[in-house]
Amino acid sequence: MNQAIGLIGDVGLPIASGLIMGYFIFLIIRQLMNNLVSDIKSIQGITKMLITRASIMNNDIIRIDTVVSSALDIPPDLERIARAENFVEDGKIDARRD
Repeated sequence: MNQAIGLIGDVGLPIASGLIMGYFIFLIIRQLMNNLVSDIKSIQGITKMLITRASIMNNDIIRIDTVVSSALDIPPDLERIARAENFVEDGKIDARRD
């Protein structure tokens, strides 16, 4: 309490109140930024899962296409199969080779 009175006596009431308000604004902005960082991390996790699902779905569609093509005695589209990328998750290539 003596420090606050000493600050007011040294710099004046308007400047001291401005410094205090600036400190509270700093605290509020810091809290908002911490919440944003945690939200961004959760969104990054969700997007990584969606990318994984899209890659798996691409492999499944190619597998279904080749099965249907062979069942109907139609030659499979080898160019499409060759263009498909291997599914990579956590640095490991998908071992299923569907």
